[in-house]
Amino acid sequence: METRIDEIADGIYRLSTYVPDIAPPAGFTFNQFLVLGDEPLMFHTGLRRMFASNCEALARILPPAKLRWIAFGHFESDECGAMNEWLAAAPQATPAHGQTGCMVSLEDFSTRAPRILADGEVIELGGGKRVRFIDTPHTPHGWDAGVLFEETTGTLMCGDLFTQLGDGPALTANDVVGPAIAAEDMFRYSSLNPAMGTTIRSLACLAPRMLALMHGPSFEGDGASALRALADDYDRRVSDEVAEMLRAAA
Repeated sequence: METRIDEIADGIYRLSTYVPDIAPPAGFTFNQFLVLGDEPLMFHTGLRRMFASNCEALARILPPAKLRWIAFGHFESDECGAMNEWLAAAPQATPAHGQTGCMVSLEDFSTRAPRILADGEVIELGGGKRVRFIDTPHTPHGWDAGVLFEETTGTLMCGDLFTQLGDGPALTANDVVGPAIAAEDMFRYSSLNPAMGTTIRSLACLAPRMLALMHGPSFEGDGASALRALADDYDRRVSDEVAEMLRAAA
């Protein structure tokens, strides 16, 4: 298992592991993001079975013991499965997540007490980096879901939003909405709900210049337009589901 490293924005690194056995023949990538600063932060821990590869890759950038924050999008094995392995490797690190995620999962799962983040709360990482936590309940899934926005580089670490197949480049300016729609059609992984489009459009107000995808290449460009297009597709899906339910009940 190989974990590749790419700097996708100033001081933000993508650690990517490609697994060809998932959704063959295209395969699937699992990505973590390291944000450097006086207090470095890692977003996503990866699966437990990927810890050795991810830790070795991160050590090529900085000693794992220097990590100070470990965050993730929602409670799921690829997002936070290796949390405790990372906490053992980084004795000064603090896990951080939103109130719901801490209350229902992290306070029991983590070997170290987490920092509970309010919606919109900022962690100052130093070195010109600051990350803002944003609650996105049930979007794309999990009532504890949230994202991180690094304000200096305009990088939105958007978790499972825009999930796509394949082992593409680390960074792209090409369409990420079409491949995300195709992945949704295949996996049906999102918790469709009436507020989903509105939640995603609220992220567009951040005007991100970089979308850091957990599954797929990071996107550099007009992140707001991509988010609005994705929101439109989820609105369509919700409308189609409601129409189908009404037809079935008639």
